[in-house]
Amino acid sequence: MSQLSMYNAVDALPRLLSNLEHILKKGEANAKDREIDQQVFLNARLAPDMHPLKKQVQIAAELVKNAPYRIAGIEAPNYDTTPETFEEAYELITRAKKDCKAVSEADLNGKEGRKFSLKMGPRDVDFTGITYLSGFSLPNVHFHVTTAYNILRHNGVPLGKFDYFGGS
Repeated sequence: MSQLSMYNAVDALPRLLSNLEHILKKGEANAKDREIDQQVFLNARLAPDMHPLKKQVQIAAELVKNAPYRIAGIEAPNYDTTPETFEEAYELITRAKKDCKAVSEADLNGKEGRKFSLKMGPRDVDFTGITYLSGFSLPNVHFHVTTAYNILRHNGVPLGKFDYFGGS
C-alpha cells in the first residue's frame, strides 16, 4: 500500500479535469441532440456576474496546470486561452493534464512545507505547499467543475451525481 505523498495528492487534480471533460461531452452531445448551437452552452452562466462555461473550463485547467509547478517552485508553462468550442475545451484539458503530470515525484515530494506567496488582487497571499494544494487548488478546481456541471444542468443537460465523478 502506498503512502500519501505530495505527488500522489497532486495527482487528484488531473482526475478532476477528466471528470470535467466527461461533463462537457454530455453537454456537447445534448446540444447536438436538441439542435442547440454549442455557443449557447459555452457562453451560458448561472448569474450575470459569474463567468460563462468556457471560462469555468479555462480557470479549472489553469488551476490544475499551475498547482504542481507552484508547489515545486518551478515556472509553470504559460497559456492564457479561453476555449471557444467544445473541441478547444478538450484540447485545453488534455494540455493541462499533461503539464500537471510533467512535474516529477522528486520535484513534489517533501514540498509540503515549502513557503511561497502569490499575488491575488491587491495583496500577497502566503502558502505552504500543502495549504496551497488542500486549501486553495483542490477547493477551487472543485468549485469550477461544479459550476460547469451546474451551468449545463441548468440548461437542461441530463447530468447526475455520477457524471460529476466522471461517469464511473
